[in-house]
Amino acid sequence: MTPSDDSRGSIAVRDDRGGAYDGPPPRRVVSLVPSLTEAIAVTDATLLAGATDWCTHPAGLDVPRVGGTKWPDVARVLALAPDLVIANAEENRDEDVAALRAAGVPVWVTAPATVDQALDTLGRMLAVLDRPEPDWLVRAREVWADPPRLAGVTAVVPIWRRPWMVLGRNTFAGDVLARLGVRNVFAGSDDRYPKLAKDDPATVDAELVVFPDEPYAFTPDDGPEAWPQARPVFVSGRHLTWYGPSLADAPAVLLDQLEG
Repeated sequence: MTPSDDSRGSIAVRDDRGGAYDGPPPRRVVSLVPSLTEAIAVTDATLLAGATDWCTHPAGLDVPRVGGTKWPDVARVLALAPDLVIANAEENRDEDVAALRAAGVPVWVTAPATVDQALDTLGRMLAVLDRPEPDWLVRAREVWADPPRLAGVTAVVPIWRRPWMVLGRNTFAGDVLARLGVRNVFAGSDDRYPKLAKDDPATVDAELVVFPDEPYAFTPDDGPEAWPQARPVFVSGRHLTWYGPSLADAPAVLLDQLEG
């Protein structure tokens, strides 16, 4: 599919939830997803009419803010008169998406669970925005076609504590690690984010415990003490969980952190 400009009429592309965007290329976009805010801003910042308080990249991004990802100020979003809102099925609430659509605003919803799906959804999103594939996405496709790998290591990946929560099945971050040779011991769990009891961490059979710095800001003094059997590794949450320009650098950054 070749995206069109306004003079060539509408475009029609479906998002990850099957929703169709059928209209002229958007010119005022509000993003409720930090990684996609970065993707749009790096590609063409003139398209961004607003973003969440958690949209921290690129540095110095100067756009109106609409609150958090889980609790955006819908009225503030509508006041920005967007012709498209970008959302994510996991980060954003269905009721907020429904409220925006009820107000007549198209919402593009992403939901990738693998690296390949993330690269595909980024390409389709940029097609909707009528922008050619940028250099960062070309590089991301290249590095993820055959990334370097560790020599088979088992790991557990906490994402929260009180209660402890870890990566389980069918997650984007889990696929990122799998592609780099890291086997998540909870990948076969029934839950995407299993909860563990207070004393469970010390019983998990894993070589590494991988601590991202978001959504919970683990530190050497807050986290490793619960997992004495595993070597603690601290990694960039942006490179582990974001799908956008960070994907181009993620294999090198994460492998350096995992090995170090």
